[in-house]
This record gives sequence, C-alpha cells and structure tokens, in this order.
Amino acid sequence: MNRRGAICWALFGLGLAVWIAALGLQGWVSRTVLPPVLAETAREVRDRNGALLRAYPVADGIWRLDVASDQVDPTYLAMLLRYEDKRFYSHSGVDLWAMLRAGTQAVWRGEVVSGGSTLTMQVARLLENGGTGRWAGKLRQIRVALALEQRLSKAQILQLYLLHAPFGGNIEGVRAASYAWFGKAPRRLTPSQAALLVALPQSPETRRPDRAPGVALAARNRVINRMAAAEVITAEQSKTALLEPIPDEIFPFPLEAPHLADLALAERPDQRQLDLTIDGGMQRRLAGLLRETVERHGTNMSAALVLADHQSGEILASVGSPGYHNGGRRGYVDMTRAARSPGSTLKPLVYGLAFDQGMAHPETMIHDGPIDIDGYAPQNFDGRFRGDLRVRQALQLSLNTPVVSLLQDLGPARLMTAMRRSGARPVLPGGQPGLAVALGGVGVSLRDLVQIYALIAAGGQGIVLHHQQDQPPERSARILSEVAAWQLGDILRDLPPPPGAPARMLAYKTGTSYGHRDTWAIGWDGRYVIGVWLGRADGTPVPGAFGAELAAPLLFEAFGRMGVSFTPLPAAPPQTLVAATAELPLPLRRFSAAGESKGATGRIEPLQVVFPPEGAELVSSADALTLKLRGGEAPFVIMANDRPVRTGVRRRVLEVPSPGEGYSTFVVVDRNGQSDRVRVRIMPVQPLGTRG
Repeated sequence: MNRRGAICWALFGLGLAVWIAALGLQGWVSRTVLPPVLAETAREVRDRNGALLRAYPVADGIWRLDVASDQVDPTYLAMLLRYEDKRFYSHSGVDLWAMLRAGTQAVWRGEVVSGGSTLTMQVARLLENGGTGRWAGKLRQIRVALALEQRLSKAQILQLYLLHAPFGGNIEGVRAASYAWFGKAPRRLTPSQAALLVALPQSPETRRPDRAPGVALAARNRVINRMAAAEVITAEQSKTALLEPIPDEIFPFPLEAPHLADLALAERPDQRQLDLTIDGGMQRRLAGLLRETVERHGTNMSAALVLADHQSGEILASVGSPGYHNGGRRGYVDMTRAARSPGSTLKPLVYGLAFDQGMAHPETMIHDGPIDIDGYAPQNFDGRFRGDLRVRQALQLSLNTPVVSLLQDLGPARLMTAMRRSGARPVLPGGQPGLAVALGGVGVSLRDLVQIYALIAAGGQGIVLHHQQDQPPERSARILSEVAAWQLGDILRDLPPPPGAPARMLAYKTGTSYGHRDTWAIGWDGRYVIGVWLGRADGTPVPGAFGAELAAPLLFEAFGRMGVSFTPLPAAPPQTLVAATAELPLPLRRFSAAGESKGATGRIEPLQVVFPPEGAELVSSADALTLKLRGGEAPFVIMANDRPVRTGVRRRVLEVPSPGEGYSTFVVVDRNGQSDRVRVRIMPVQPLGTRG
C-alpha cells in the first residue's frame, strides 16, 4: 500500500472513530435524566394595570417570582450575556474556548481568574443544587447542560436562569431580587442596578450589599468597567453608574391591599396569579391617608375605606386597616368586612323607600316630637325636638323620631328586604328586625354599606361591586326608583361640608353608632362612591367621637387624594315631581304616622285609605303592596277586586298580596261598616340597560 493510500486509510479511521465517539456522546446525552425544570413560584395578586400588589413566598419560604425575559430590562440581559456567556446563542451547552481559556489562566496565574461555565451549565447546577468543585460534579453539569440544549430552546434556558439565579438569603430569580434590592420590578433598571444583579449570583452570600457593602460595591464596579470596555454601556453611563450608591438593606415586598388579596386567594385557592380591579396608585394614596389619620387619634384607633366606581361596580381601593402588621391597632382584622352598627347611615334608604311608596316627598311636612311605640321611645342625639319640619330637613339633621315613624309605617322587614336585594348581608342580633334598625340596630359591613350607596348613586340599580378583574358585571336588583335615588342625592348634597371642603360636590351621610363605637361617612359624586369607618377594632368606645367630626373630613380628603376631578351629580329624571309643600298632592303635604286616627274633638274620623291614593300608578317589585289607613275602627277587612285578602286587621299600615299587574280596586271595611276604596294601576318594573 503506497503512502497516499495509507494516509487515506488513516484519515478514514480517524473520522470513523470521531463518528463513533460522537454517536456515543449523543446517546450518553440523550439518556440523561433531567432534574425537574418546573419550579413553584410565589402566588401573586396584581392590580388592574398588572402591577404587583402582594406576593406570597413558596412553601420553603423562598421568594421566587415568575418571570419572563420581556419583563426584564434589556440592558441587564445584555450585561448578563456579555459578562457570563457571550457565546450563549452559538454553543451547544458547553463553551470549549471558554473552558480552555479558564484552564490556561488558572495554570498561568495559579488561581481561578475566570469561569468556564456557560449559562446553561449554571442552570444545570441550579436545577440540581449541586457544587462545581469536583470533576464528577462538573462532568454532571456538562451532561445536563448538553441535554438541556437538546430539549429546550435558548429562550427557555435563559428564562430558567432568570428564575433560579441566587441573589442572597431566600431570594431567587431576578424579579424577586429587583424587588428585594431596589423595591421595584426589573423592567427598568439603571446600569448600576443591572450590574449589581449580574454580579450577585456569582457569590450571593459574600456579596450581599446589606452585609458586605464593600465586596458588593467592588463586584458591581468590575461588571460596570467590563461592560464599558465591551461597549455594552457608554462611558458616560459608566461614570454615572460608578457613582450610584448600592442598597444597604432589603426592601419589603409589596403589601398593598393585603386583606383584599387574602380574600381573593381564598376565593380562588388554585390560581397562581390574580388580577384585581384595584388601582394601585389610589390604593397607596388612600392607605397612606388612613395611616396619617389614625396617628392623630391614639395607638388603638383603626380605620377602613372602600372606594368603588358605582358605574362599573369595580372596587378601586380597599383598605382594611391602617397597618396589616400593627398589633396594637389589630391591623390584621379586615374592617371593611366586619359587621358593625351603621348608626344613621341607613336613614337615607328608609326615606328613599318612603318616597317610592308614596308616603312622603322631600318637601312633605313631618313632625319631630316624642314618640312611644310599644315601649320604644327613641330620642334625637341632642335630646331636642324640632316640631314640624320638611322631610328634607329631617334627613339633613339626621333626626331619629321622624325616620322611626316612617319605618313604623313601612315595616322593618321592607328595609331588610331592600338591603338584601342590594347584595348586602345584614346581621340581626335578635333574629327579627325592629324599628331600631333605622338607627343602627343591625350589623352591616363597610363594604355592604358602600354597596347600598353605590346603587343609590347609580339611580337605584346598578352593577354589583366586585374586585376580581375577570368577573363579569352582574346587574343588581332594583332597591329604589330612579326618582327616589335622585331625591336622596339632592337632599344629601346640601349637607354642609367639613371646614375647607367644597360645597355641593358630594352627596354624603355620616353615622355614629351607640356608645361612640363606630363612626362612618359615605359619599358619592357622579362616578365614585367612598365609604370610611373609624373606631377601634375590638369594639370599645371612642369617647366623644362623631361621624360628622371624625369621619366626614376623612371622606372629603379621600376624594381629594384620589387624583381625579370631581364628577358632577346627575340632573333630575324627567318624571321627578319638583314642587313646594303647598303644591304637592294633598296626601303628600303632611306625613301622619300610623295610629293618628282621631281629630281634635276626639271623635273617630271617617275611614280613609290614605295610601295608595286614588288613581296611583305603582311599580311592583315585590309580592306585596302596602296599604295605609286613617280613621275608622278596627278590626278591618281588606278586599282586592271583590275578594277578601285580609281579615281581622288591627294595624293601620299593613301589607296585602299584590293582585298582579294592571288595574285593581282595594276596598277596606271597618267594624262599623264604614268603607273606603281606591282604584290603582300596578306597573311592571322597567329594566335598565346593562352598564359595563
């Protein structure tokens, strides 16, 4: 065999050997059992714009936040790849040139100068939590790195690094590190911040800025200088970055709307990320306002606030307490959901129901004087009585006896039904509602009160309040007519505002519970409704506290800190009866409470059906209608369309079954045979279009 043939056979043999070795390596890599690449990440609650409100660490206490490369500053990614693995996108998991360079430098200088590990090899080490000092460990990393490159894309490998890289203590991943060291998401980093995040994973414990600031500073500066030399950043950026201080402590992770975040996760325990309707900016400003407010009122004072868009039903801010971890104020208690006595805040709903029942009008005269109803004798808060005055004034002055007289004729059950139809869940201490409900004798949460007021602000019917962003809008039941809802707003916008606050911009109502345990203020403009509560979470009294003095200023300040302009209240609906007292229909000029049946002579007055009036058109939203009688002698028989529907009746305000839509005639006969009749038309509820 000549020399040329021998060389050919030798080259063929060498190629065959390389081919066989490559096949063996390929099989060796393909048989690699990879460690799990899916890792548990923190559960996150975000605001309406995707900003982090609150995160919950994973089971082992590690702060590891899910991250994608497009959530990270491009300068950081460029620095990372240039500093750690500049041939990342060209090698197959192992960079032979980098390993050769690292080995040569180590032999020449007698120490390790640069590493030969690629980002893929670092990912392999992080996934297996293995070391790099022994040859067996390094060989395992190489094998896993080659297998990762076979089975994952470069983007997936880079994302694994961004998720698992250690940054000191219990912080893993660049997104968690950015929140921990800079108090912000990593989407926008300064060159100095990016350089520190590149340097930390190489030795996360010895370079921690809070424990070894000198070492951390030197490591960051090395990265900055190399990046400037490689023209990843400009010389000017490098000078500025070298002057920027490094952080000296770990920032706390975001804790915005923590009570609502807890509730949202409890509602959806299997969901890793939840998006709320909360506006993060409004939430922070209003939470800060509550902290400032309670600082002026002692160590045990607490406060809560709910802000909602009453047109969309979205809750934009929910502050359950001034400090989630404040033990002295029991900050862990969510006071937006605690059932407390609402004081006078339910009075507007009583008046609105009376307007809808044709029992009263804002200009109706009503008497404020001593009353005693089966032993229940409420007093006004100042112990004084005003005599005759208009309903408008009675509500603005928040008088007790007029509203109790109205509720006696309405029936407490009607008030409770309206509250439940709004979506509220009132808590009755004794099981059966009494007249004290009008003055706060029922447990209601702040969120439920805001729900009631949101429907009043929206015209008596609107979207149910919600905080999950993907929750479809749900139309509420109607609790008041559009006219009655507007009349309430028109009355309450004329309440004098706190000193220095703008007049007639808000319709609002305050309340103070028995014993000064709870103070409230709830108000609305043309778009937003805010409710605030101040008191002590343990229910002990706050001596001398009144809603008008304590909660009302906070309410107006909250509207001022929202960061948006006031929206005007709506104009009166076309069908609204706007008239002076003397111009009202006769039955509406003066309200007479049940039992007022005798004239000045003491003789029994003639039997009369005073409500509904003859020819009235009633909107039927329930299975029963209210009748109001005057004069005559009990017991009474009630007939509807010539059929008896109630007998043996002794009350003068009562409910009878509704005969259904259309014209109906009601006849009442007393024990002496006197009778009176009215003919009315019962109209169906007209649904409004859905508001999104």
